[in-house]
Amino acid sequence: MSECKNYWSLNNADRNIIYGRPNRQCDSSIGPRWFRFEGSAGTRMPTSCPPFHRCNTDSPGWMDGSHPTVADGQVSRRVCFPWSNCCHWPVNITVRNCGSYYVYYLSSAPSCYLRYCGTN
Repeated sequence: MSECKNYWSLNNADRNIIYGRPNRQCDSSIGPRWFRFEGSAGTRMPTSCPPFHRCNTDSPGWMDGSHPTVADGQVSRRVCFPWSNCCHWPVNITVRNCGSYYVYYLSSAPSCYLRYCGTN
C-alpha cells in the first residue's frame, strides 16, 4: 500500500467545500498521482452534490459513491463536477482507505474552473 505513504497533500483552506469562489481555481494539470485531503482542506471528498461556486472554483468536484473500508482495498469511483446537472463532467478515480484517512488517485479535471474539493 505504497499510496498510503507516497501521496501529495491537498491542504489549502480554499479547497474546502465551505469556501467561496473569489479566484476561480482549476485542476486542469493536477495529476495523475495519489492525493490526500488534510488540514484546512478537510479530511475527505464530499459525497453529495455541492452548490456551485464553492472550493474557490465554479464547479466543485464531489465523489459519487461511498468511501471504501480498509478491507475493500483500492476501489473505483466517479468524481462529478456539476453544471447543467450534478454530474455534468464525470471523471473516474481510484480511492483507498488507509485506516485513519483516504487517498485518491486523481487525474486532471476535464476543463478549467473545475476543482477537486474536500470536506470535514
